[in-house]
Amino acid sequence: MEWRKCYLDVLLVPLGLFFSMVYHAWLWHKVRTQPLSTIIGINVTGRRFWVLAMMKDNDKKNILAVQTLRNAIMGATLMATTSILLCSGLAAVISSTYSIKKPLTDTIYGAHGEFMMALKYVTILLFFLFSFLCHSLSIRFVNQANFLINTPQDPMNVATPDYVVEVLEKGSMLNTVGNRLFYTALPLLLWIFGPVLVFLCSITLVPLFYNLDFVPPTRKGKVNEIGNREFESV
Repeated sequence: MEWRKCYLDVLLVPLGLFFSMVYHAWLWHKVRTQPLSTIIGINVTGRRFWVLAMMKDNDKKNILAVQTLRNAIMGATLMATTSILLCSGLAAVISSTYSIKKPLTDTIYGAHGEFMMALKYVTILLFFLFSFLCHSLSIRFVNQANFLINTPQDPMNVATPDYVVEVLEKGSMLNTVGNRLFYTALPLLLWIFGPVLVFLCSITLVPLFYNLDFVPPTRKGKVNEIGNREFESV
């Protein structure tokens, strides 16, 4: 009887998360093997040239560099704040003696017992906590790059442009991971109303992510041509 109540949760929720994991594993493979076919790879290349340009002419562009990195920090701070606020709200619901599942028990599919409801809230809470952790670490690395990008170019200076690029890329990658964890947790919020909505939203996010992560076919040829010229000139 218990299996009949929760079989939809056991099947649909992991299946929706599995599709998301497979897509991001494929995206990571594309970023590593064909970076110029993805928006992430193009952004990595663009940030590298941006750091080199800022440090080459730092006397004239130092304010521009600081303001740009400050905007990146503000964006990561907003996402970190939103994640921790949602964590606080979920923690308050978990610790509350009021049961919000009672008016929903007759209108949702899947299990809605005390254990399953606790599992739903704890799973969502963990996703938002890890999102907050990634955004916090991203702020740390971008803040370091904010200082290092204005260091004087001296032969004895160990903060070379390549090192600054590496620090900035760590911050950008952590920010991307934090955003994806946040976006993955949003469909899980619908798990409160049943596993069917979680599965449908997770499937819907995959083509949405694809359109945001990959270069349109009409621009691939132009991007590859520009990228080849840039790599040949380096």
